[in-house]
Amino acid sequence: MGELYNMTPKQIVAELDKYIIGQDEAKKSVAIALRNRYRRNLLPDEMREEITPKNILMIGPTGCGKTEIARRLAKLMDAPFVKVEATKFTEVGYVGRDVDSMVRDLVEASIRITKQNRLQEKYSIAEEIAEEKIIEAIIPGKKKSSGGAGGVKSPFDFILGGGFQQKPQLEQEETLSGDDKNDIELAREQVRQQLRDGMLEEQYIEIQVSEAPKNNALDLGNEGMSIAIGNIFGDMVPPKKKKKKVKVKDAKKILREEEAQNLIDMDQVTEEALENAEQNGIIFIDEIDKIASGSSYKSGADVSREGVQRDILPIVEGSVVNTKYGPVKTDHVLFIGAGAFHTSKPTDLIPELQGRFPIRVELQNLTKDSFVKILTVPENALLKQHKMLLETEGIKITFTEDSVEEIATMAFLMNEQTENIGARRLHTIMEKLLEDISFNIPEMEEEEIIIDKCYVNEKFVEKIHEDDIDKFIL
Repeated sequence: MGELYNMTPKQIVAELDKYIIGQDEAKKSVAIALRNRYRRNLLPDEMREEITPKNILMIGPTGCGKTEIARRLAKLMDAPFVKVEATKFTEVGYVGRDVDSMVRDLVEASIRITKQNRLQEKYSIAEEIAEEKIIEAIIPGKKKSSGGAGGVKSPFDFILGGGFQQKPQLEQEETLSGDDKNDIELAREQVRQQLRDGMLEEQYIEIQVSEAPKNNALDLGNEGMSIAIGNIFGDMVPPKKKKKKVKVKDAKKILREEEAQNLIDMDQVTEEALENAEQNGIIFIDEIDKIASGSSYKSGADVSREGVQRDILPIVEGSVVNTKYGPVKTDHVLFIGAGAFHTSKPTDLIPELQGRFPIRVELQNLTKDSFVKILTVPENALLKQHKMLLETEGIKITFTEDSVEEIATMAFLMNEQTENIGARRLHTIMEKLLEDISFNIPEMEEEEIIIDKCYVNEKFVEKIHEDDIDKFIL
């Protein structure tokens, strides 16, 4: 179990608070759902099988934090996570992605996480092997006779000649006198010490690496299902090696990765990843409102929308999906649906699908105070991002308090007057505000620029007129 599962719901919310302003209800629901995963894993097997996750439906306008909550969860957690858009799926029989692909994506994510964890465990051993190979490349310990590595002429010798005719190791090596061996060992020890002290990082060496196989895949027409032709004969022909001239610091990384890959058992990784996807997987289905058949959508597209809902239903209910790594059950996968539901309502979804999302969370519209907090509070606050970007070119920017208030007011008013795009409006305003400064930086002489309320107003004098603002003052 990952570190996340040892976190209490309050700790999970505290982590989300670092990046997302407000929306406490949504954070609370997500935190409880994740904690229930941890609780379920502590139960005996027969009871664990009976408890299914309570799927969540987030309802709220665009730009209020639905996708951000999902993204932050993905970064927080050690469990497989995938975000999909409901709009890219089509009903069976239509051209487009089938809904099973979301489960395949989840399995791929799980394989990636599990493999990375296994590699981390093997890195310490792989580093030692890589170190030996680098020392061998700098000072060869044994002089090998010519005639190819291990006496192998060609991979086809194996097929035609009934096996590789490999000479015994002792015959290949020329005998070295005792003094020579001591000298070589002494030199190798010195190189090892210099390598560990980082003195040889920039030196070029020649190493042997496995050549990446070309992906000659035969697509069988089923999405995600294909056979790599190279794999059919893969075990009969040894992997090709090629020589590469690289710096020592790059050789360390290349050899460490290669050796770690050789040390892990991919069958075990696949088995563990499938289990992880089934028991701990989370699928975030965004734009779920776009497949709801609202009252204004009683047109020809209606059939396809309902068809997608009917196709998604068995996956959310729990079914078995075939993937290239093996069958996957979706009974215990947690589904989080999200949508703005402007033109349609959650009740426009087919009743069976509504029933599969028992926890409804309504996210609030962002207020002016929310915009002020988004600009200043989070660890990745927008003002902080822009300051750091401009500091890279030696320009220090300071925002006064009244300028921050003014930017927040502008964002709020623009959302009210035009389309409400939530927090994304701040990106529009900040880019427009700093456009001239960013453009003129190379020729600028000032090292410090103070942005106040007047500067903000000057920039947006054409965008929002006084009379426009008046009608929003109560």
